[in-house]
Amino acid sequence: MPFEIPSDLHPDLMPVVWLLGTWHGNGQGDYPSIEPFSYEQDVVFAHDTRPFLHYFSRTWITDEAGERVRPGALETGFLRPAGDQQLELVLAHPTGYAEVWYGEVDGPRVTLATDLVARTSTAKEYTAGQRMYGLVEGDLMYAHDMAAEGHEMQSHLWGRLKRV
Repeated sequence: MPFEIPSDLHPDLMPVVWLLGTWHGNGQGDYPSIEPFSYEQDVVFAHDTRPFLHYFSRTWITDEAGERVRPGALETGFLRPAGDQQLELVLAHPTGYAEVWYGEVDGPRVTLATDLVARTSTAKEYTAGQRMYGLVEGDLMYAHDMAAEGHEMQSHLWGRLKRV
């Protein structure tokens, strides 16, 4: 699908302009405390002329045939360039988490790690995360590692999304 750089894009967003748009695809999840699972995902990176991208992700747990079984994770936040290819990401989750991430962009690749994870008293224990997003053959590929529930940092989610 052709991609055009918006004429009203804030110049600070040029290093991450390749993320802009709506993406759809599938992923896998695994962690020691849960059964492996598959999911369908919609991701949107949008802008409104200011120097940040609004990020929104919505997932559905799927069965072996790829059919939606139930709603999955939701998250929303803001990706903010911080100069010299550095990035900040602020995320919120309905499961009781708020996170501050720092990282960098290197061409069509973003790497981020949590600096702060805050959780409500009813949220599960989660202490740290790492994320990588990359543009591969026009698709958005990503991996999300986490440390939670007493486990060391390890792979948790990964997927491949196509621009729609």
